[in-house]
Amino acid sequence: MDTKSRYEELKQQIHFHNYRYHVLDAPIISDLEFDRLLNELKKIEADHPDWITTDSPTRRAGARPADRFEKVRHPAPILSLANAFGADDARGWFERVKRIDDRVEKAKFVVEPKIDGLSVVLHYRDGIFVQGATRGDGEIGEDITSNLRTVRTIPLRIPVDAKGPKPPSYLVVRGEAFMPIEEFEKLNQRLEEAGQKTYLNPRNTAAGSLRQLDPALTASRPLTLLVYQVIHSEGGKVPTSQWELLEWLKALGFPVTDIARRFDDFEKAISYTESWDKKRDELSYEADGMVIKIDDLNLAADLGFVGKDPRGAIAFKFPAREVTTKLNDIRVNVGRTGVLIPNAVLEPVEIGGVVVERATLHNFDYIAEKDIRVGDRVLVKRAGEVIPYVIGPVADARTGKEKKYKPPTECPACGQPVEHFEDEVAWYCVNSACPAQLIRNVEHFVSRGAMDMVGMGIRIVEKLIETGKVKDVADIYKLNRTDILTAVTKKERKTEKEPPGKIADNLLASIEASKSRSLARLITALGIRGVGEVSAADLARNFMDLDAISNASAEDLQQIAGFGPSIAESIAEWFSRPANKKVIKKLKAAGVWPKGIAGTRQATVEGKLSGLTFVVTGTLPTLSRDDVKDLIESNGGKVTDSVSKKTSYLVLGEAPGSKFDKARSLGIKIIGEEELMELVK
Repeated sequence: MDTKSRYEELKQQIHFHNYRYHVLDAPIISDLEFDRLLNELKKIEADHPDWITTDSPTRRAGARPADRFEKVRHPAPILSLANAFGADDARGWFERVKRIDDRVEKAKFVVEPKIDGLSVVLHYRDGIFVQGATRGDGEIGEDITSNLRTVRTIPLRIPVDAKGPKPPSYLVVRGEAFMPIEEFEKLNQRLEEAGQKTYLNPRNTAAGSLRQLDPALTASRPLTLLVYQVIHSEGGKVPTSQWELLEWLKALGFPVTDIARRFDDFEKAISYTESWDKKRDELSYEADGMVIKIDDLNLAADLGFVGKDPRGAIAFKFPAREVTTKLNDIRVNVGRTGVLIPNAVLEPVEIGGVVVERATLHNFDYIAEKDIRVGDRVLVKRAGEVIPYVIGPVADARTGKEKKYKPPTECPACGQPVEHFEDEVAWYCVNSACPAQLIRNVEHFVSRGAMDMVGMGIRIVEKLIETGKVKDVADIYKLNRTDILTAVTKKERKTEKEPPGKIADNLLASIEASKSRSLARLITALGIRGVGEVSAADLARNFMDLDAISNASAEDLQQIAGFGPSIAESIAEWFSRPANKKVIKKLKAAGVWPKGIAGTRQATVEGKLSGLTFVVTGTLPTLSRDDVKDLIESNGGKVTDSVSKKTSYLVLGEAPGSKFDKARSLGIKIIGEEELMELVK
């Protein structure tokens, strides 16, 4: 055998033995024999450096650091999945996709682990690994090819075994790179012994190891990955079943999960998924859930997408991790609407890789009901893996030094008495001039959905308040050119050449133009607790101006359809406060006095949502608030701002407010954007 042929044979053998050792954990030769093969390969390459190719096993050691990462456009979008928090959520997904395509009823399902790692995209041409990238924004990722070459579980040539299936001429696969828990702990132990900084969690360590500029550093980290998806292929056949795809990928030499299972029955898929919640510590890697996929990949593709989430699979998230720590203090923040928000000051604790020092306590009733005391050992949870909150105290750990908490009777920011409204758990500062609220109030007042003052950015707002030029929202209409010029910094200028005077003139013109906004917009801008765009429009249809609303009693306001005692009292209380009366008087003097159209009503539209009342909270995937309001009303439904027993549905988006909690307490049916679209259909 000539030297060149021996060189190619050595590469093939070493790839195969790497696969047996790192992927299958079943080596068939000793370390000594492996080292001999590798050393022989190195000797040939030293004599013939022009023979070295990118798929050589010696390339895994890492090259010199790159200057920067190049951008890589993926051949197809690298998408994320919608989440299901429990079996009922998963069943809801199943019912939704069944309504879209009845073939789902008889579909098979594959369950795979949802690994908490870094998504990577691997490109192969003629079986040779040529490029690797991060997921990035789903469309464009970072080229980390040199770093990925050092990950020994990634085959540099496929198939690893010459007897394996022939791959397409161009193949792009997706996998999850991670650091095994045991290896992570060993790494931290070594770093600690060396007096170096340790890492918080395997996921961030793996991501940081791959997204840095020195491949030699990546090579020193115990990284691995599992592959589970084909993103793109050309010049060959790829299985159209997820189960068969995993087997095919494994036969090519890719590492795939060994706990995936296929089920003919959806309930069995759920049971298997739930079983891993209690067994997840048996896994060698961090997993925050399981993924349920429709086995028929053509059917999954036909189901399409919801926003950017494919309908053909759902991520079944495990419950959040819980830890205990000491509650050092309870501090109160004041929100834009004046609501007092109690927050826990914790002894720093790590939850799922994140160091938590603050957590929400929901409200003062919650603190009382749970008997949470300052100094308690408390159980803390990360709800949805994002928002930490205190579950309750560990009463058995009490020493007797803990102190019961008393809610404040005065606003911690302005000293004004706080107020509580019937049927609500929140306490409020109703002083519109409260310093803690002022910046947020002004920012809301000038926003696009309110008075729409173009150019009044947050930095200008902060500066005007800091210099005392704006003490309430009405003061905006007293500003002159000099006032604004003192608040304009370089950050407000689009270019260095843009004169500050132009910014000031444009802003003054925008302020003047805002005087012509509708009464509904002005009411929205005032930021009255519980009054959003819908309620503001109702008020504008029932009253001539702000004076008329000021003179209305809570009983009068309850005559408006959809206005219950809580919102009526909130409006009446706001207009009764001396500081707010002063703001109204100043607005009138400044000529900001739009008129409503009392007594008119919108024409009733008959449609599929007739007789139904909706409340919207949070940010929806594709629809804006205006879009969803138009959609509901154009189909005969009604949108209100407050949740009550009369509410038919709460439409839930990301980062919901207190309306979500109230809807759950009242047993209101909660739906997402997709379910709303189904109702309309």
